[in-house]
Amino acid sequence: MATFLYKLGRSAFKRRRLVALIWVALLVLAGIGAGSASTATSSSFSMPGTEAQKAFDLLDERFPGGSADGATARVVFKAPDDGKMTDAAHRAEVDKAVAELKSGSDQVASVTDPYVAKAVSQDGATAYVSVSYKVSGMELTEATREALEETGTQARDAGLTVEIGGDALQAAPETGAGEIVGVVIAGIVLVITFGSLVAAGLPLLTAIIGVGIGISTITALANVLDLGSTTATLATMIGLAVGIDYALFIVSRYRAELAEGREHEEAAGRAVGTAGSAVVFAGLTVVIALVGLAVVNIPMLTKMGFAAAGTVVIAVLIALTLIPALLGFAGKRVLGRKVRKGREISDKPNAGTRWARFVLRRPVAVLLAGVVGLGAIAIPAASLEMGLPDDGAQPTSTTQRKAYDLLSDGFGPGSNGPLLVVVDGGKGEADRAVKVIQGLDGAVAVTPATLNKAGDTAMITVIPKDRPSSAATEELVHSIRDTTGDNVLVTGATAMNIDFSQRMNDALLPYLALVVGLAFLLLMVVFRSVLVPLKAALGFLLSVVAALGAVVAVFQWGWLGSLFGVEQTGPIMSMMPIFMVGVVFGLAMDYEVFLVTRMREAYVHGQRPGEAIVTGFQHGARVVTAAAVIMIAVFSGFIGSSEQMIKMIGFGLAIAVFFDAFVVRMAIVPAVLALLSHKAWWLPRWLDKALPNVDVEGEKLHKELEASPADPGDERDLVRV
Repeated sequence: MATFLYKLGRSAFKRRRLVALIWVALLVLAGIGAGSASTATSSSFSMPGTEAQKAFDLLDERFPGGSADGATARVVFKAPDDGKMTDAAHRAEVDKAVAELKSGSDQVASVTDPYVAKAVSQDGATAYVSVSYKVSGMELTEATREALEETGTQARDAGLTVEIGGDALQAAPETGAGEIVGVVIAGIVLVITFGSLVAAGLPLLTAIIGVGIGISTITALANVLDLGSTTATLATMIGLAVGIDYALFIVSRYRAELAEGREHEEAAGRAVGTAGSAVVFAGLTVVIALVGLAVVNIPMLTKMGFAAAGTVVIAVLIALTLIPALLGFAGKRVLGRKVRKGREISDKPNAGTRWARFVLRRPVAVLLAGVVGLGAIAIPAASLEMGLPDDGAQPTSTTQRKAYDLLSDGFGPGSNGPLLVVVDGGKGEADRAVKVIQGLDGAVAVTPATLNKAGDTAMITVIPKDRPSSAATEELVHSIRDTTGDNVLVTGATAMNIDFSQRMNDALLPYLALVVGLAFLLLMVVFRSVLVPLKAALGFLLSVVAALGAVVAVFQWGWLGSLFGVEQTGPIMSMMPIFMVGVVFGLAMDYEVFLVTRMREAYVHGQRPGEAIVTGFQHGARVVTAAAVIMIAVFSGFIGSSEQMIKMIGFGLAIAVFFDAFVVRMAIVPAVLALLSHKAWWLPRWLDKALPNVDVEGEKLHKELEASPADPGDERDLVRV
């Protein structure tokens, strides 16, 4: 592989104008495709095989035109302190609002009258109008949303409080200027790392081009493939982080090759042949982790994983081709001013060298400190409660959150998450189901059954005692399912969220086995070792559990919540553990591959294990540190999102990268390798023969170049180790 990538790097450098033109053309074509594509109107959510999904499918079949899985909204009215919603003047305002809603859009399926539907609180102070739509929240037109948002304007003028909740107001999450701040921080780190604006600008430029191509392609295909807005957000998050990192690895190695005295074209070839090999395998681990999300069998999550994986593939291809091409245009400007003027920095020990030597002197102490520290941070993970955020997790300034609070105060917290029970049977079976449910502790209200025209299916609405995301509501759902028979199905947004969480729990271990197993095999091929991949996998598990502990402490317990803009604590998003396992594992392997391949390279070229560790840190610690800081900055930018899910993902990924890069890879890894010594690179002979030799460390390339050097600098070793 190193030989092929070496030739690819030299070719891209030599034909830089053609390579640059191809990538610019791809960016333009993707942009045209995105601009001309029809607006994505659908972002359906389905979970094949779950009870909630079966109930929705049954409703679509037996209640045609009922739009059971369509968007919903609740317009909540609250009278002033000295009035009631039953007062004639207030009732007249509500009637006007109901009429406005019915005539406001042809996407409206039904609008309830609160005085007929008994949707007035016992104290008479609060009432709500339920609105059902024919399509999902993401399919609603802007005109429909505007009509909903303007509902009750006259009522407000009359002194009523009017707030609107429900998924009908669902829109693309706003992340504000957070991503821009992350990119700016990345630029500052790159300038400090390279001492050259040109060298710092290359990773940023190529990452933006890669993300631009990826996001434009997702936008162009969004309507065809039914991709939601979160898909593009995830692809942006991952694409920016790995795009900058991979380019950073190549540029850093190129500068090291120039420092060896090699010509620019040869340096580009060697940089792509060596660091490029690490980039390819690091990218493969990320792709495996993202594509592996398909095992969860939730179409939305599968599409998110594939789209983000596509962006990673683009980032790898750009690093291997566009970076060497741009290095050809940059010339000597890629070097710092001191180096260009001949004032090269001496090869004295740097911070990475000094740290590696410190770890080699005290490997046991460093190992214990790292493991115990992360273990302590991981303790809150034992209290992990999972669910999906509802309107109660919205910022207190939003109308959704205000509507949620008004409903909780007027009708009880369970009114925000009614359960829809579907009975596959006639009136007799439906009435029996109503009696059973009324006898359950967690239900405060059960409506009479509503039959379809054929009389063979019924719908029952159940109001839980507790809020939608509580453990008590989840227990009620399970109780209904356990006590009412197989022909009674529970669905609705709350039940769907519960089934989603259960699907995540059930898929976690198989997913973990698949991803870690495939990556373990991949790393065995890269490092020609059994213990190094094992250490990499165990270190990752430690960092991801510690990160989950931090997420629980902030978002569930509320520790330092105000610092991160957490206005409402609650259960952790149910996809968070499996999502972090997938994404963080792939990203963590970036540092593992880049740092440890340098050590392996030095070991293969004759250095002792301890010396190889020092050499790996001498050449790789600065780059890995910069890459980690950049990735943390990019992910942290998403903490400013108004969407709780995006905020939690940004925080979780940022803290996980911090733990993995600075505690696991920079401390635990060298300590373990120091203790293992030569055994770290042990591989059984039979396995060595069975595994393909991809020459990641460039040993074959080194021999080929020694046999026929392309320039005077080639008579040296491939790298100075």
